[in-house]
Amino acid sequence: MSDLTILPVSMDSDLGALALEVRRKVFMVEQNVPEALERDGYDAEAIHLVAIHGGDVVGTLRIVFLPEHAKFGRVAVLRHARGKGIAARMMQAGIQVASSRGETRLYLTAQTDKTSLYERFGFVAYGEEFEDAGMPHQAMKTY
Repeated sequence: MSDLTILPVSMDSDLGALALEVRRKVFMVEQNVPEALERDGYDAEAIHLVAIHGGDVVGTLRIVFLPEHAKFGRVAVLRHARGKGIAARMMQAGIQVASSRGETRLYLTAQTDKTSLYERFGFVAYGEEFEDAGMPHQAMKTY
């Protein structure tokens, strides 16, 4: 997808507001995640990336830099834009952001049916599957 742009954004910006709208549509509307679980205190300190295609924000993810690792999360792509490699391109960009900050330890919790996406980037599942927001999840890391 040649006309896809991945940008870091501030949550206080218009693009940041559109990133939150993508998350609302994907997590709260499609997947019935309660707002109290979807929005948390990490948003203020995280680095947020957006995917822009055709002039519209169609995807987002965030990276929270913790002492033990960089935690990727809130990876979301609007329904009409799925299947085009957008999540993979956002992950590539996010890994570059983490690497530019010297971080080699990456972590995430994936919805179990999406672990293959993250395995392509060197994430390995560990521990027992668990439930988060009513959906099965798997912890994954690169270290």
